[in-house]
Amino acid sequence: MRGPGPADPAERSVWMPTDDVCARSRLLTAMAKWGYRGLAELHRASVDEPEWFWRAAVEDLGVEFAEPFERVLDDSAGTPFPRWFPGGRLNLATLCAHRHATGPIADKTAVVYEGDGGTRRALTYAELDAEVRRFAAHLAALGVSRGDRVVLFVPVVPEAVVAFLACAMIGAISVPAFTGYGPEALAARLRDSGAVALITADATTRRGKVVPLKQTADEALLSAPSVRHSVVVRHLDNGVEMRDGRDVYWDELPADPEPVPTVSLESNDPLTIVYTSGTTGRPKGIVHSHAGFAVKTAVDFGYSFDVHEDDVIAWISDMGWLVGPMLIAGGLQFGATVVFTEGVPDHPTPTRMWEIIDRNGVTVQGVAPTAMRLVMARTEGAPTGLRTLRSFVSTGEAWDEPTWRWLFETVGGAQRPIVNFSGGTEVGGGLLVAYPFLPIDPASFNAPLIGADVAVLDGDGKPVTGEVGELAVLNTFPGMTHAFWQDRERYLETYWNRWEDVWVHGDLAAVDERGVWRIHGRSDDTIKVSGRRVGPAEIEAALLKDRRVVEAAVIGEPDPQRGQRVVAFVVVGDGTDHDDLKAAAIHHIGRSFAPTLHVVQALPKTKNGKIMRRAIRARYLGLSQGDLSSLDPATPIDAIPTRSGDHQ
Repeated sequence: MRGPGPADPAERSVWMPTDDVCARSRLLTAMAKWGYRGLAELHRASVDEPEWFWRAAVEDLGVEFAEPFERVLDDSAGTPFPRWFPGGRLNLATLCAHRHATGPIADKTAVVYEGDGGTRRALTYAELDAEVRRFAAHLAALGVSRGDRVVLFVPVVPEAVVAFLACAMIGAISVPAFTGYGPEALAARLRDSGAVALITADATTRRGKVVPLKQTADEALLSAPSVRHSVVVRHLDNGVEMRDGRDVYWDELPADPEPVPTVSLESNDPLTIVYTSGTTGRPKGIVHSHAGFAVKTAVDFGYSFDVHEDDVIAWISDMGWLVGPMLIAGGLQFGATVVFTEGVPDHPTPTRMWEIIDRNGVTVQGVAPTAMRLVMARTEGAPTGLRTLRSFVSTGEAWDEPTWRWLFETVGGAQRPIVNFSGGTEVGGGLLVAYPFLPIDPASFNAPLIGADVAVLDGDGKPVTGEVGELAVLNTFPGMTHAFWQDRERYLETYWNRWEDVWVHGDLAAVDERGVWRIHGRSDDTIKVSGRRVGPAEIEAALLKDRRVVEAAVIGEPDPQRGQRVVAFVVVGDGTDHDDLKAAAIHHIGRSFAPTLHVVQALPKTKNGKIMRRAIRARYLGLSQGDLSSLDPATPIDAIPTRSGDHQ
């Protein structure tokens, strides 16, 4: 089987590539060098001849191995468990920091932090490397060693980049965690990863309001006994409580620790565990390796976004989502400047994003549809100060066409392409892209990522055109997860159990006869709020931390601003006062996933006691409920209110 290839020029295309865009394209340059006449031909070769393609891409993109790999792919353990570049040795810290610390870009700005309240801090490549080496030495002095897990519950300050690369340098495994999590969500990741250390901050801000990270971390650590040390970045300097023997301020670590060497790691040694939520059970620990993540981010940033050394890439991001690690690995490999933007694009001013572009000379700006809807609602006319901007990159969720057109036409003046990009944490980056050197239709993609054999499959597992089906991957490529952390069976069940040797991604998609692709939302029960995925089971578990809650069920409700919002239905104990139930829920879950809360008498279940989430969702949204023959009559569906009903 092979999925459709890149799109052909079409009458709906509103972006038509210009000569300068084509001349800058790394992929077009490589294609000509390799002797291919068109992208479709090259894409077929990248899928059919992985041994040739990935070796050629590694060389072309400058992913340097300290020791050469024996071959590109070893799939002797089966398709779901490939080993990429076996025998090769490298370290991401070398690719992103060490090799740039001397020479022509040593004094160039590497990392910029733009704070929620207007604070700006920066490090050059030489400074970044010195800080990475220093903090790696501190981690080693604290007893952190190769293979140990270190959770990063920290804002996107420069210390976050330093910590991520310092972990890589000594062979420890970083575990980024979203700063909007409540104590239980953080504790779940600390426990599941078996973390020995935590990097956090005293606090941060979101829309100008203080977010007490250290307080949240302290509560989480009560149920995470494996953590021996907590290093605290003095960010707001708001005088948090420090526990002797466990907590130490980052700035109070010794100035000159005993240096430690950079560990030479095998290609498939783990680099980071990025947790994402599934529909059932605990969060999924997505394992990425040094070589796989380095190569995938190089391909995505180099061939999709056309990032070069002269670029300045800005993104509103958080270390807990894949964009944070991607920005580090993808941007810094190429010697570009990366601008981490904390918070939201319309605070403290509706024009904040344009001001950051102007102040930093941004050439590539990362955006999300939800964020752009917020900005569009609060601004009028075309912004100024975008003289350096070359393109937008969009991730996280599907576009609505009016917002896409506003960004392209009003903001970008129809002169800057929107490089739409969709994939996920599990694949280390993208599956579909809107290449800027091809025509682009509104709110769509024009090709699969190079090296990825992507298709839309019907219920029988056959590729289809012109209808909505399951987004699937028919091969494997570097950057796909090396299973889930300590849970190979769940990994197989999640992605590989529907059709033999086919990765089912969990998104609904369609591709038309012209090769134009669109995403139509999740095909499972996962909820996506402002591009952030969360599983119903994880929120239900957090709700059940409140002893008043007897049962809970969570669904996603369409929302024009955020994509979806969380809706929770709970059964409480008899005679329970539940006036502050929502406040308690927010405490356990985190404000980013604050639910609309309904107290109900019972939750509809099957006769064997399974909560019927999809029936609950259909009832609440007024959709067809389908076959209810398995419903237990003792738990009627009528107990669920419709959307117009009362809620907290």
